[in-house]
Amino acid sequence: MTILSLATILAFAAAQYLIWFYAPVEASMGVVQKIFYMHMPMAGWSMVAFAVVFVASVLYLLRRDPKWDRLAGACAELGVVLSGLALLTGMMWARPIWNVWWTWDPRLTTTLVMWFVYAAYLVLRASDMGPGRRRLVCAVLGVAAFLDVPLVFVSARYWRSIHPAVLGAQGGGLEPEMLATLLAGVVAFGLLSVTLVRLRLSLSDAEAEMAAKTLDSMA
Repeated sequence: MTILSLATILAFAAAQYLIWFYAPVEASMGVVQKIFYMHMPMAGWSMVAFAVVFVASVLYLLRRDPKWDRLAGACAELGVVLSGLALLTGMMWARPIWNVWWTWDPRLTTTLVMWFVYAAYLVLRASDMGPGRRRLVCAVLGVAAFLDVPLVFVSARYWRSIHPAVLGAQGGGLEPEMLATLLAGVVAFGLLSVTLVRLRLSLSDAEAEMAAKTLDSMA
């Protein structure tokens, strides 16, 4: 875990160096475009986290093993944080470029819906229903909620949208320095995501063990 944490710190340091000292300033948008190198990795990894929620929820429904429920919960928390930050950084980027903080663009709207759905999922996980029933209901919602994730991905490609489809068929028009910086950001946020999920799972496992010992002592 220490090695993973150190790798995450080094990756973020390298990514920040590339963002501010290596990647060129975009000609039309200026320095504000550099938000992109954090905005896109956070958005991308949030969708990966929600995909893991989907897979873990399916596995829980098939096997009824609580470890899959704990993995789904950890990844849902990560996805909500990252997608929320992606929305905020997107608004910061949009204000000087589009002259508005928010517009009901298909990509923005589907992302906001996705955030609300998974936020509701986390609220449900904190409800007072019995553990077994809560895990079952959350697993069903974890499967159903994933329906919005592919819509977020394809919205800027197939619907009329002012949001750019950065990594399109022609590579998104990124200069090599920009692409290298973007990949560094993707790696940094990927390592951070793995680190946070592992820490959350360790906490969840400890909570489950403590709950089991409490039940044994009461028996």
